[in-house]
Amino acid sequence: MLRRTFLRGTLVGAAATAVPLTALAQGTAAAAGTVTVTSIGALQSAIDAAVPGDRIVLADGSYTVPSAGIRVTGKHGTTSAPITIVSASRGGAVLNGAAGFVFSGSSNITLSGFAFRQTTTLAVPADCSRIRLTRNDFKLADTAGLDWLVVRGDDAKIDRNHFHHRTTQGIFLVVDGPGTTAMAQRTHIFRNYFADHSYTGANGGEAIRLGVSHRALSTADALVEYNLFERCDGDPEAISVKSSGNTVRHNTLRGNKGGIVLRHGNATTVEGNHVIGGVNGVRLYGNDHLVVNNHISGTTSRGLVIGSGTTRDHHEGETTEERRGNDACDRAVIVHNTLVGNSATLSGESRTYEPRDVVVADNILVASGGTLVDLDAAPGFTWQGNILWGAAAVGTIPSGGFRRVDPLLRKDADGVHRLTAGSPAVDAATYTASAVAEDADGHARTGARDVGADEYSTLAPVRRPLTTADVGPNAA
Repeated sequence: MLRRTFLRGTLVGAAATAVPLTALAQGTAAAAGTVTVTSIGALQSAIDAAVPGDRIVLADGSYTVPSAGIRVTGKHGTTSAPITIVSASRGGAVLNGAAGFVFSGSSNITLSGFAFRQTTTLAVPADCSRIRLTRNDFKLADTAGLDWLVVRGDDAKIDRNHFHHRTTQGIFLVVDGPGTTAMAQRTHIFRNYFADHSYTGANGGEAIRLGVSHRALSTADALVEYNLFERCDGDPEAISVKSSGNTVRHNTLRGNKGGIVLRHGNATTVEGNHVIGGVNGVRLYGNDHLVVNNHISGTTSRGLVIGSGTTRDHHEGETTEERRGNDACDRAVIVHNTLVGNSATLSGESRTYEPRDVVVADNILVASGGTLVDLDAAPGFTWQGNILWGAAAVGTIPSGGFRRVDPLLRKDADGVHRLTAGSPAVDAATYTASAVAEDADGHARTGARDVGADEYSTLAPVRRPLTTADVGPNAA
């Protein structure tokens, strides 16, 4: 049987070879409760008989899955002893056909190492909890309107996967929920590699969408962290948040059309992300967001947008059309961010309802052209402690809200602009209402904090922009 190399022909796969999952987990001897199968029929039988702690290994090969899929029905592992279904090597078992795994009424199930090539959505339904999809390769059918992975069940983990290469409308990963307004709870999305979505339409090609307009007021408590996005050009929104109470942190977006957009919902934290190059940075709608420690540089459209709305606030009882509209950004706190060399640095919009009561404090804004701050109306805004520099016009920021002084930034090899010794940003932060324990590099902010995303240090960064070695099926 031909052994396949994982992610053949991709940036990650160029250096990656198939890694036996069983050897990594068990050494050379098979553990108790481990069974290796060589056909889809045998795999189905092993799943049907599985009990907590069992490990089912599908031999490498290319398999055509029956139209009914590989059923995982009424199967329950435990948190300490999940039922684990793996490919013998990462990417070695390639699943073709209309369907792949079909979940129903199950919990504590792990799928690892498969190459998914099916023509329909892989779904985690609402009656399934604690489902983990790890170290898989997703390249489903390039069919318009097909969302590749949809999560509706609680406590799912989606980690170290590669989602890649499509040209049509449709989303790599959707987090949804039961019924019409609820959200799946506590989804954890981490160490994934999203790349090469070349759909050229106006929208509908996000890499990740957390929710949808009619679920926007529901808290999801999703955590999206340490993911890498490259050439995600299917939508202006690479990470589209349409629910409430989420955290988007320590992700790297490099060379994408899409940015991080809080499109609907409230109280989401956007922290420590690197947006390097590409088109769009970060855009905000809704209320009570925290945007802290982000580094946004070299975008060709807009770096940071404080959005206006067609309505002041979304609320229960809206029509479908009203809910689809933008709600103005109110009471956001935007602190300790560094924006350098963006076509538009910090800007607003011109819808009926202007943003209100936003804090913009202790940020560094640098550009050689255009306008650094461009908001037509900003009632109730707090502007303080910001540093502005470069040939770009100052714009509409009030004079008491900034200093125009060279922050003495250095662009390092990883593309990040950091402070150098003697910078006027050191110990100069003024806003103390929000606790900010670390900077974007993972260094502690002690004593008086520095302005911008970087706290000056001679130590090596704990966190840097991610590369392909940090994410995907072969990541640590």
